[in-house]
Amino acid sequence: MTRAFAVVTGGGTSGHVLPALAIADALVASGHDPGAIHYVGTQRGLETRLVPVTDYPHTFLDVVGLQRRLTTRNLAFVPKLFGAVRAAKQLLRELQPRVVVNVGGYGSFPATWAARRLKIPYIVVSYDRRPGLVSKLMAGRAAACAVAFEGSTLPRAELTGSPVRGELILLDRAAQRNAAREALGMPADRFVVAVVCGSLGAAAVNEAIVGLVGDWSARRDVAIHHVVGDRFLSDAAPTRDGADGILYHVIGYEDRMAQLYAAADLMVTRAGAGTIAELATVGAPAIVVPWPGAAENHQVGNAQVLSTRGAAVLLDQADLSAQRLEAVIDELISRPAQLAAMANAAYQAGAVHRSGKLVALVERVGA
Repeated sequence: MTRAFAVVTGGGTSGHVLPALAIADALVASGHDPGAIHYVGTQRGLETRLVPVTDYPHTFLDVVGLQRRLTTRNLAFVPKLFGAVRAAKQLLRELQPRVVVNVGGYGSFPATWAARRLKIPYIVVSYDRRPGLVSKLMAGRAAACAVAFEGSTLPRAELTGSPVRGELILLDRAAQRNAAREALGMPADRFVVAVVCGSLGAAAVNEAIVGLVGDWSARRDVAIHHVVGDRFLSDAAPTRDGADGILYHVIGYEDRMAQLYAAADLMVTRAGAGTIAELATVGAPAIVVPWPGAAENHQVGNAQVLSTRGAAVLLDQADLSAQRLEAVIDELISRPAQLAAMANAAYQAGAVHRSGKLVALVERVGA
């Protein structure tokens, strides 16, 4: 097995997998061979779909998350965790990486704990305003904590911004708009709303969008590209071709995010840290609906990073309805100058994510 420069670990949902791949891509862009970047994730997460198609060697461990409610699934948590840590220790002994990079989530624990036991330097990457449980547990002995927000309480915190994919860092939304719309089947003359609520989708947002599409069925000036989440696809409303009214695309999972950001006039999203960082990086105006079930309601804090700058409209789920969305979207359609100001404010907020400081920190710790 080839010795690795870095092990990047984390997984489960796109909120952890995509940042991990962004770090790996940035290391390759800085001169490292893809074979020297080893991904460690879980056997059940989105990484099993996204990582194998890359050039990165990878290991998926049999580990599960601890459920916040009483469930028989928790009976498997401890034995699987111990087994995953043992497997991770063996893997790291073989790879002998110079640095381990933890992007959070339960899938990142085994390899990071193994690195700690084997005295391999590791970095905790925390891109939520409120650090997650694994980040807080592992931060104490980390060589450094890479954070996206000033004022972090984590030890040895360095403000680096969030890991964002290179194609988004380089994206010019205005220049690529027409080509992106053509690729996605969106017309050039309609106001395009893109709805993306993470890899799992969001039932409450889906319901509101379906209601909006029904109310706006006769509108010929609007197109909606709705990423409902694979788990909701079988029950999704039918697409509409726009021949006699609204154009409505429905898809389970979208892997053409750079094109979608370029094509959209307005995004409707949750407020996961990765999503907020991407909106800022590319300069996309958005209506952001924080998930109220997030630990310590941390998505509200994430959303405020943009809403307090005038870069997004923060809409609580308790206030979410088709009629509320219609009012907000119609107001923005009627005020293009405000929409442009939101986009500019978002782009300014994204400067830290485009800075390259995160990969520089990984290089320094792994030197």
